[in-house]
Amino acid sequence: MNQTPESSFVTDAEITTRVDAHPGGCGCPLHQRRLFTRLLVAGAAGSAAGPLLAREGVEVGGISKFAKFYPADQVEADAGRQYTQLRQEAQSKGALAPPEHPQMRRLDAIAQRLIPFTHAWNPRAKNWKWEVSLIGAKTINAFCMPGGKIAFYHGILAQLQLDDDEVAMIMGHEMAHAVREHARERIGKTIATRGGISIAASLLGLGELGRAAADMGGQLLTLKFGREDETEADLVGMELAARGGYNPRAGISLWQKMAAASKGAPPQFLSTHPSGTTRIADIEAALPQVTGLYARAPKPGVRFQPPKA
Repeated sequence: MNQTPESSFVTDAEITTRVDAHPGGCGCPLHQRRLFTRLLVAGAAGSAAGPLLAREGVEVGGISKFAKFYPADQVEADAGRQYTQLRQEAQSKGALAPPEHPQMRRLDAIAQRLIPFTHAWNPRAKNWKWEVSLIGAKTINAFCMPGGKIAFYHGILAQLQLDDDEVAMIMGHEMAHAVREHARERIGKTIATRGGISIAASLLGLGELGRAAADMGGQLLTLKFGREDETEADLVGMELAARGGYNPRAGISLWQKMAAASKGAPPQFLSTHPSGTTRIADIEAALPQVTGLYARAPKPGVRFQPPKA
């Protein structure tokens, strides 16, 4: 993810299409439904168990304990600096899309539908300054850094001819890496496995472990995640997209397109995002957990076309 833009932006003439849909936030019963449902706990007669609040959606467990070894404020600040540098480099080459670019408007619209649902996964996300950038390069890549710093490369939209549902699946997946604090977890694991340095020492940069943590924090654009993190991001991303009104089944067609693009020289996106039949099977297996959310979610009133390849 450390490649600099390789070409200047080419403006597209994408067409947006209005679709018949309820406006978000209307007062109809559909939009008043709660996102969580109450279920009674079954138990023996005389049990003190009462009603519990059950969560509808995917189940992935808590955030890794290793994340605590590196402060959230620090990794978010690291990400902010690197994201700003990336944008400045793109801007200097005329490769940073302006806000009015059709594909930039598309990414912004999708992000605004997904962002509110990140708060349930990580309370810090409520205070993040979310940003979206579109970079005019042929690279097949996208990411979301800690603190809500999102970037898409034009190549992933154009070469894969992604529809809005597929874009939402990628964006939800990348958002999931951020809200589940996978980057912070990876840095924390490095600290823990190299000797269990104290948090205070890592903050002060004392010794080799402190320097190793700082080095990793300075390389968030190239940080690789493990298969467990990728699976978790797939699941959480599916839920974010479904709650935002995008069809989670698009995850299947998305990874089929990724697999086709990987023939020959694999795209950069796949260097840190393992693909294959197992991944598609996992998505299919998880669909029943999110299809109800999608069915009830208000749908976007505007659909965008992909850019010309």
